[in-house]
Amino acid sequence: MATSKEPLTVNVNVDITAASLQAIVENAKKIARPDEKGFYHIDTADKVSEMISRFLLENDFEGYAKNIENYTR
Repeated sequence: MATSKEPLTVNVNVDITAASLQAIVENAKKIARPDEKGFYHIDTADKVSEMISRFLLENDFEGYAKNIENYTR
């Protein structure tokens, strides 16, 4: 497999707390603002993906993944 800094999209199941999910949904609604009928046009699943991806990038998940010690916990 070639090494690249370009991100790949991987579909996975991730365990997060209900409070984390609730915060993402609430903040996404604040950013999106409702339309004239009160509906929000934002995909909260996409926002969860975006938030987790940004967190992994900013917190060096690549370095974490390269450390064999992290596979034995």
